[in-house]
Amino acid sequence: MRAAFTTALASHRLRFLSPALKSFQTPSTTNRTRNRIIVRNIMSETDPSSFNQPRLVTKKVLAKHQREGDGAVVRRCIGRSELKSLDPFLMMDDFSVSPPAGFPDHPHRGFETVSYMLQGAITHQDFAGHKGTIHTGDVQWMTAGRGIIHSEMPAGEGVHKGLQLWINLSSQDKMIEPRYQELLSEDIPRAEQNGAEVRVIAGESMGVRSPVFTRTPTMFLDFSLRPGAEVHQEIPEPWNAFAYIIEGEGVFGYQNKTPISANHVVVFGPGDGVSVWNRSSKPLRFVLVAGQPLNEPVVQYGPFVMNTQAQIDQTIEDYQYSKNGFEMAKHWRSH
Repeated sequence: MRAAFTTALASHRLRFLSPALKSFQTPSTTNRTRNRIIVRNIMSETDPSSFNQPRLVTKKVLAKHQREGDGAVVRRCIGRSELKSLDPFLMMDDFSVSPPAGFPDHPHRGFETVSYMLQGAITHQDFAGHKGTIHTGDVQWMTAGRGIIHSEMPAGEGVHKGLQLWINLSSQDKMIEPRYQELLSEDIPRAEQNGAEVRVIAGESMGVRSPVFTRTPTMFLDFSLRPGAEVHQEIPEPWNAFAYIIEGEGVFGYQNKTPISANHVVVFGPGDGVSVWNRSSKPLRFVLVAGQPLNEPVVQYGPFVMNTQAQIDQTIEDYQYSKNGFEMAKHWRSH
């Protein structure tokens, strides 16, 4: 069983979930939800000097290729030696996978995953019997909670690309029942102002809000800026924030800074807003991600993220003996 466990942990990358899960344990939009998100008046239409304290770049990290899963390739953004974590964010990968490579059966406990498809499609199966495919522009938000085992494999030939973000759960939420939320591409709220377009995956921007419930309060915005465009985005001051550049190059923080190119993670310091300019002749696309820090101990063992080593040891035992959230794992294998 130890060998099987080690093999499963070796393929713990992408976590995609089925479009059929749109109604499965998805929390309704309640006052509690709105209070937990605590994102208001996100888009500033004024000059960046209106920020009391503009957020400046404190670190930039080039996301480098590495192999994960079964033959897949990822650019590790967060979770590498230069940027091990950014509370509450544990990891983010820019992935690329082509058949027959993929991400076979693997477990999770103690955190959330956000799967955002940039190109192609991935078919998901989990041990609760759910199966489906998400396509370009779709987003799947999974709260693994006390336990999930699933697989993700490319749907069809060609190259399939996307982003995978891991968000930590607070100690009080780590053992909750799994929950799933999904937005199809056409259902993701979007807005445009003066050459800057945003797709609001979580949080709010340009006056539009995502319906996604974020148990750990989180903002996830996909910006596209035409040449000459700029955007000034407010972020709650206590939150940590970063950007990942998907395409092009941009100036972050102050106008006179050197542009930063694609595949870099840009970490921002404290402040109440981020300014970005596209001074190039080509489009700029980046995701801006921010979240409320948990300020709790983190002990991680592959796809298990808890607060203490004793909890990790218990999780390993639970997985090995198919109990405490992993009961359905005993006889399940993906097809």
